[in-house]
Amino acid sequence: MVQDAKRSIAYLCPHCRQSIVVERDLFSLAASPTKIKCPCGHSALEIEFLPQRVQLRVPCLFCGREHQVSCSSHAFIKEKAMAFSCAISGLDCCYVGEQAPVYAATARLEQTADKLFREEEEEEQSPFLDEIVMHEVLSELRDIAQRDGISCSCGSHQWDFQVNYSSIDLKCRDCGAQMRIPAATADDIDSICSKMTLVIRGRGERP
Repeated sequence: MVQDAKRSIAYLCPHCRQSIVVERDLFSLAASPTKIKCPCGHSALEIEFLPQRVQLRVPCLFCGREHQVSCSSHAFIKEKAMAFSCAISGLDCCYVGEQAPVYAATARLEQTADKLFREEEEEEQSPFLDEIVMHEVLSELRDIAQRDGISCSCGSHQWDFQVNYSSIDLKCRDCGAQMRIPAATADDIDSICSKMTLVIRGRGERP
């Protein structure tokens, strides 16, 4: 090892999601086990030089677990950039190498992580203003429909429905008349529960 040899090491903290990129002297890394801690204090990457190998314990943002990975000492010292991956997600969890390629790889990983977690957050958002209210209103509508209690003022009993964020629209298949059933509050549940039948009114008709 040359006197000024250094390695850049990077990972993403699973607790605060920030990237940690540090540069360490190879002699200090080889001298004793090293911990690279996140400033948040909730995670740390560990590096230990063993005979012929270097072992790393890497906290993983993507699966929440800690990965134990290793490589040859020669690769750790000489490679321009090495990536260690999460076996569960298939995404990288740690980089070791020269400063420029490690920073570039970390920037790409940050973008991937941002997109992944943004998509997950969007999927977790409820499709309804209140899922319980929507479930109850749909249940009552099903009961009314089962006793053929939904009709149109044109005389048709053929209808379709569309579920919205906070309401349900009924539409007559024959004349196209529509009726909106609110499904946002407990009062909307009480309102639909009080009805034995529903009549979709044509345009211009009073309810």
